[in-house]
Amino acid sequence: MKYYYKVIGLTGHYYAHEFKKIKSHKNKIRELREETVIRNFQEGVAGVKVIFEETDQSYTLDSFSDPDLIRKYLGKDFL
Repeated sequence: MKYYYKVIGLTGHYYAHEFKKIKSHKNKIRELREETVIRNFQEGVAGVKVIFEETDQSYTLDSFSDPDLIRKYLGKDFL
């Protein structure tokens, strides 16, 4: 299962995906549209790691998580 990241900060939030590189190259991080994350999340292909920048808290959610947590951290569109 692949994971997307929802990073929440003071100025808003964004979705990202980390691509793993081979050898000594840095991992590449790309921003994604919310529709892409919703589609893969609802199909059960991907999970979302919610990260709060200020407090360094993180939550891992997938399609089998509690619906109340999904609604709270991701929004009603993910249900």
